[in-house]
Amino acid sequence: MARWESGTQERLQRAALDLFAEHGYDGVTVAQIAAHAGLTERTFFRWFADKREVLFRGQEEFEQAFLTGMTAAPDGDAMSLAMAGLAGGAAPFTAERHPWARARQRAIDAHPALRERELLKLSALATALTGALTDRGVGPVPAALAAESAVVVFRTAFTAWIAGDGARPFAEVQAEVLAELHALLAAARA
Repeated sequence: MARWESGTQERLQRAALDLFAEHGYDGVTVAQIAAHAGLTERTFFRWFADKREVLFRGQEEFEQAFLTGMTAAPDGDAMSLAMAGLAGGAAPFTAERHPWARARQRAIDAHPALRERELLKLSALATALTGALTDRGVGPVPAALAAESAVVVFRTAFTAWIAGDGARPFAEVQAEVLAELHALLAAARA
């Protein structure tokens, strides 16, 4: 087998998800994941620091998609900028990625420590968005509110998207969730 075979990371991730679904997260070892993918443990550790990273690798890219959307937006209020971040964050969630996202979330939902890690990832996203908003001159309170709102919209939309068949674009689901948030806020003001 070639040392840097194309698709190695994806093969390891798919093998891990298959095994997690069958045996549970705690019932699977790195050695089993590597063997299931037709690779060695050593190859596994070239790609991932530990078993959890199979599910969580890419945090920087995840955050960067949101930040890129926000930094590309023209100046505006905190919510408009945060929503531009949401648009950027939606881009990686394609129909092709739907089966992986659904299987990944099932594995996370079945294990308390993984759920905690997922919440930490979303908290880190809110912190990054808050920082980006304050860097653009938004006050700390509006920045935090807008960033946390964006994360809630993302998380709610993601949950709805993976519950479906993936035929609807994630950005469309996210836009509907955002419209629901706007309606709730408008009703609160009435």
